[in-house]
Amino acid sequence: MANNELRYAVKQLYKTLIYLGRDYPKGYGYFRERCHRAFMKNKNIEDPEKIREMIGRGEYIIKELEALYMLRKYRAMKKRYYEE
Repeated sequence: MANNELRYAVKQLYKTLIYLGRDYPKGYGYFRERCHRAFMKNKNIEDPEKIREMIGRGEYIIKELEALYMLRKYRAMKKRYYEE
């Protein structure tokens, strides 16, 4: 049962990362390729603890991407409303 839960978590992580990659500064294609390569490199890992650790690392990357996008939006708004 835990195997199915981990599989679902990995799929959700991948989908979320691909969705967030649409706004990546270097482009969607660059982000998608790197994300796909990272998941394919680790596809043979079967240890549940190692998989959970990698899911945690992926969730950290999601938080970092969200922070990057928020910072970019903040800078764009600041540039619109304040002259430097």
